[in-house]
Amino acid sequence: MDIINTISVYAVPVSIAGILIFGLLKNINVYSVFLDGAKEGLKIGVGIIPPILGLLAALGMFRASGALELIINSIRPLTDFFKIPPEIVPFALMRPVSGGASLAMATDIFQNYGVDSFAGRAAAVMMGSTETTFYTLAVYFGATKASNTRHTLRCALTADVVGIILSVWVCRCFFA
Repeated sequence: MDIINTISVYAVPVSIAGILIFGLLKNINVYSVFLDGAKEGLKIGVGIIPPILGLLAALGMFRASGALELIINSIRPLTDFFKIPPEIVPFALMRPVSGGASLAMATDIFQNYGVDSFAGRAAAVMMGSTETTFYTLAVYFGATKASNTRHTLRCALTADVVGIILSVWVCRCFFA
């Protein structure tokens, strides 16, 4: 473990020194390039704020409206067929929408059922096997100003559904 601690202490300073040395060797004005990159980063940050705010507002309205419970009840036959435990269904539905909300739900699952419970393990595997699809699309397509997202959204949501189902299946194989 000592080598890992040493690497973690020196990783950032060595990286910065390496960039500066490379810039000196290539005769690049590193400070000017840094400022240009910072300006570009601010432009991108300002460009992605509206899609993120829209997503957060829609998420708040969705949760407050009771639509989440309606969806959970309507897909119960499907979740029962795939043997997805009812306690992780809200987490599975929220995961593609919001990383923060799904993390809060996962924490709630861990506290209520335990991290070594089937629900806790399935939520943990799901957390690593799925993506916050809508957030990611809002950030990346907002930054690039792309407007045609339909194929990307379909493929990403399909991957999320497969990740959710396989997460439960893998947990059943290894932990049930």
